[in-house]
Amino acid sequence: MPTLERVDDRFDVPAEVPVVALRDLVFFPYMVLPLLIGRPASVAALEEAERSGGFLLLLAQRDPRADEPMEADLWKRGTLARPLQVARLPDGTARVVLEGLGRAEATMLTHGPRGFRARISVLEPSREADLDLETGALVNEVVELFEHYVAQNARIPDELKDTLGEVRDRSRLGSLIAGHLLLPAAEKQPILAAVGVRAQFELLRDLLGRELEIARIEARLDAQIQNQLESERKQYYLQEQLKAIHRELGEGEDEWAALEAQIAQAPLPTAARERAEREFRRLVRLNATAPEASVIRTYLDWILGLPWRRRTEDRLDVEQAARLLDEAHHGLGEVKERILDHVAVLSLVGEMTGPILCLVGPPGVGKTSLGKSIAESVGREFVRVSLGGVRDEAEIRGHRRTYVGALPGRILQGMRRSGSRNPVFLLDEVDKMARDFHGDPGAALLEVLDPEQNRTFTDHYLELEFDLSDVLFVATANTLQEIPEPLRDRMEVIRIPGYLDTEKKSIARSFLWPRQARKHGLDPSLLSLSEGALDRILDRYTREAGVRELDQRMSRMARKLARRQATGRATEGEIAVGAEDLRELLGPPPYLRALREEGLERTGIANGLAWTSAGGEVLDVEVAVVPGTGQIQLTGTLGDVMKESAAAAMTYARSRGPVFGLDERFYQNVDIHIHLPEGATPKDGPSAGITIAVALISALTGTPTRADVALTGEITLRGRVLAVGGIKEKAVAALRGGVRTVLLPQANLPDLEMLPDEVRAGLRFQPVSTMDEVLEAALLHRPLRTPRSPALGSADPGVQISQ
Repeated sequence: MPTLERVDDRFDVPAEVPVVALRDLVFFPYMVLPLLIGRPASVAALEEAERSGGFLLLLAQRDPRADEPMEADLWKRGTLARPLQVARLPDGTARVVLEGLGRAEATMLTHGPRGFRARISVLEPSREADLDLETGALVNEVVELFEHYVAQNARIPDELKDTLGEVRDRSRLGSLIAGHLLLPAAEKQPILAAVGVRAQFELLRDLLGRELEIARIEARLDAQIQNQLESERKQYYLQEQLKAIHRELGEGEDEWAALEAQIAQAPLPTAARERAEREFRRLVRLNATAPEASVIRTYLDWILGLPWRRRTEDRLDVEQAARLLDEAHHGLGEVKERILDHVAVLSLVGEMTGPILCLVGPPGVGKTSLGKSIAESVGREFVRVSLGGVRDEAEIRGHRRTYVGALPGRILQGMRRSGSRNPVFLLDEVDKMARDFHGDPGAALLEVLDPEQNRTFTDHYLELEFDLSDVLFVATANTLQEIPEPLRDRMEVIRIPGYLDTEKKSIARSFLWPRQARKHGLDPSLLSLSEGALDRILDRYTREAGVRELDQRMSRMARKLARRQATGRATEGEIAVGAEDLRELLGPPPYLRALREEGLERTGIANGLAWTSAGGEVLDVEVAVVPGTGQIQLTGTLGDVMKESAAAAMTYARSRGPVFGLDERFYQNVDIHIHLPEGATPKDGPSAGITIAVALISALTGTPTRADVALTGEITLRGRVLAVGGIKEKAVAALRGGVRTVLLPQANLPDLEMLPDEVRAGLRFQPVSTMDEVLEAALLHRPLRTPRSPALGSADPGVQISQ
């Protein structure tokens, strides 16, 4: 017969005892608790215990939901108890007060007609463990944790803390603490099953530490929730007040229902519709005054505002498109031909994806207005985006929604303004983009302009794929050098070199003068501009490749004439403007035509042709030779490429010195100064090599140059002439500058076929391949072959030249 020993008592227990299964309860030793026993098997076990000696084994169920537990449903370790008081109730249940005596293990369970019986083994530990010092420290820690636990749980009476101080038996103390833990039976069962005081208190320490940490977290969350609830109650109250105000003002429309209907009716792709519906569901759950609500509402507005499926019908009449282009623009034959080719292909195949048109030319030649004319000729919407000064990649791809004030990039903003998925999209000033630590906007444009990628263009803000394949992109630039090479590779470059004087006259009479007259309240039919006045304006008041400055002069003249009419100084009827009236209307002429007549002293001067962002220009190169020690000075704000051209020209002159009649060591006794006038204007490029060489040899040999000859081409150390770019712009500038002959590299002869007929008729082009041919055509006579010192020019003592 097993013996159960306690500090205050000793019990002889039968080898087999009846078993009572407990639902969601772990009964610990030394506990005295009332229980209500109602299941027939449990009532039978209680009756048998009363007959056989008064002992019961209380085992907890693994699953409290089981009404008739089997052997596998019970924990094997439990508490041996005895009933102290039993009361029978009329419904057959029994109310019993049980006392826990000690721990026991059911070594064998049998299930009979009257419930379970168990062969038991007592599990009481050795009392020597209670005297261990480490165990004592552990017990004190658990008692302190339990006191904090009692203080945080109102369901546990505070008097229990006083009871803890009176218990000296550590096994009894552990059972008392474990029995009052507010935990499920599955977490308390390991404490009951643990053998030894130290093992029990280690489990109690871990559980109490966890429960106290959970309590601290819950308290913090409760405080946060309470604050949030108070804030939400206040917001709800204010929101209800606002709704009441709207109802009083007759503004009670259900906003959510309207927005939901708008999403349902919008022609959105599947991905966009799913995103919109998901964001709408989030928006409805949010408070209307929450910051995120406005972010989601703005996002939905962008999704609904983009033209996902709407497109305009193309006007595919080639003749009508040609007529519209001719009415809006004078000249520009190559550009018009390319546009009409595009319209013709569209009329045959219905769609076309190909290179992006890039209109390159100086300011004022009509690149931007030409983009609008393209849209009108094909019947599409027109949208313009200026890229000048853009240095952030997010300007193209948009900002992510995590940033405050985030918006889509300029591409999707332009698509929303256009209202269709196939507009003519003008990317203006694409050469003026910059790059810094914010990213490279030029690289971001690659996806936009690549026909193989822009079908799935993704904006960082929208995070949805948008199809840009139907968009006709047109880019404009002043020069190609500033456009990144990968971006330039995706474009079909069409150069607009500038207008000839005859073209400017036609533009002024047909477009500029009538428009400025109407803009300033004048009747164009009563204003006449004489041929001489128009020639004088072009010759003395403008100097440009385009017509922007000419338009400004026309605007100033219209203002003066409008003032005359407003003050009554103008006579009734037609107003004629002649060349003699220009000084009064426009002031003194700011420009004088350069004199290039034969016979003027032009030693050390050569006419060069430059290609700048403002178009072609005739640019003089001056060289002065003065006594010195062999130094070379370059002025005129020259770039690195032009400095290298000057160095190559100097080396060529030294290597050919005996041929030109110069001493072999002439450069040791003179200083050479190479200057390009208008020093405030930066100059660079590979086109001035032969011009600098001609001016240098002219100054060294004292041989005058021809005033009516202009040069362009690069030079090598051996005197070969290499091809250059911008022939069309340079030829137009030469004709405008009064030049008669243009020397150009032999390799540039194919470029002459693209020149206007007026330019080919007004200039004589002489191809050259060596410097000997250049000198033969540019100098008045061949340099002497008798060795002599170089000609020394005189310097003006009143002018100081600085680097």
